[in-house]
Amino acid sequence: MRVCQITAVVLLSLSLAGCKVAQPGRAETAVILWTKHNVTVGGKDHSNPVRDSAETIEAGKQTFGFYCVVCHGRDGQNTGVPFSGKMSPPIPSLASHEVQRYSDGQLKWIIENGIAPSGMPASRGTLSDEDMWKIVVFLRHLPPPGSLGEPHAYTGEEYAK
Repeated sequence: MRVCQITAVVLLSLSLAGCKVAQPGRAETAVILWTKHNVTVGGKDHSNPVRDSAETIEAGKQTFGFYCVVCHGRDGQNTGVPFSGKMSPPIPSLASHEVQRYSDGQLKWIIENGIAPSGMPASRGTLSDEDMWKIVVFLRHLPPPGSLGEPHAYTGEEYAK
């Protein structure tokens, strides 16, 4: 009986050890990025019907500010987001090569459908197609890191009087 209890405790401990949040290794990251870019993320051949202009960049920035800023920061580069590097996988800078090499259609697909189990939520039913495409335009024209400040939710200004 004692052997069964010890075996059960060891197996439970080993299974819980596998649940620990840790940063992905280099090989795991490479496999996941390849899989996302080539298998799981759709929309590769879809073109953005929204034209690039100062107005659409600003409109995309505004929508991004309402929906995306809490996780990605105001500049899309995680500025001021205290947990961005602590998630597994970490929240990527949207200016990074890994993100920018997605096609416009793939970026829209990610915004629309999310990426499970990364924590990236789907916006289908919350944002219109046009709003999603405008966010894609903004993502192609991100400002310099830190230039827009930190999200108010993390500065203490959210409910400041």
